[in-house]
Amino acid sequence: CEAVLAQVPGVAVSADQPYRACDLAIDFAEDVRTDGLPTADRVAELLSHAGMRVKISSIHVNAWFGDHDKLSTTRQMAAEEFGIDAQALSRDHLYLGDSPNDAPMFGFFERSVGVANVLDYGGRVDPMPAYVCDRRSGAGFAQALNHVIGYAAK
Repeated sequence: CEAVLAQVPGVAVSADQPYRACDLAIDFAEDVRTDGLPTADRVAELLSHAGMRVKISSIHVNAWFGDHDKLSTTRQMAAEEFGIDAQALSRDHLYLGDSPNDAPMFGFFERSVGVANVLDYGGRVDPMPAYVCDRRSGAGFAQALNHVIGYAAK
């Protein structure tokens, strides 16, 4: 971690790192100002060379050791904590995301939604969500949730 911070000016350990159990989050766009994806790519390269699995989100580079990832952990938690099997999870639930680290989730959930930010990443989000909102960030999340709430109220 110290090597990454020393080699990539402007990045920092994420402010929410003390609350993370399984990954390291390097902030490149939340509480710091960098050139964005080029900086995230450099951080990801360094952490990858250290043997870590790496995913870039809209604000952090997340890195960890092990074979787990967002999708495998979601599937395990749904089964163990809520008794929801993978087929029901994929079919009956919606996933909402905003960046490349959400791609496996977009591919798994039949009802996957991305806020407009996913368009900023070009081919880095593969697969893309089934639907992309026309609003970005929090406004995109609100747009999607307003649609779901309106649909559920019918």
